[in-house]
Amino acid sequence: MSDRSANNSGHAEPSFADVDVATRRLTAALDALESAVERRREADRDENELASRIQALGADRSRLADELDGSLVKSRRLERANREIAERLDAAIGTIRAVLDVGEVNPDLEASLNAEDAEDEEDEEDS
Repeated sequence: MSDRSANNSGHAEPSFADVDVATRRLTAALDALESAVERRREADRDENELASRIQALGADRSRLADELDGSLVKSRRLERANREIAERLDAAIGTIRAVLDVGEVNPDLEASLNAEDAEDEEDEEDS
């Protein structure tokens, strides 16, 4: 009688070589699974790191936008002040030129103004 009829199972028992081959295939499959899990963990870490970098860039962008807004406001104030100063200087220059022109045209007026200034100084000294 054969082993089949003794077991009545209809299947022959696997040989040691068959078990060894199956064990090696299972080990290789488990190694491949472990490698895949490790690659996935690394990908997740990379993804988390990338998300952190994106968040940091967003915060930097917001901070820089605020600084830019502040700089624009300051720049506009400085431009406005610069225009006002230029207008005042132009007016002062015009006044000085007008005074100088009057002095050149009427030296007697200049002499009388100087005399009045001298009298005012004497009055202050006497007081």
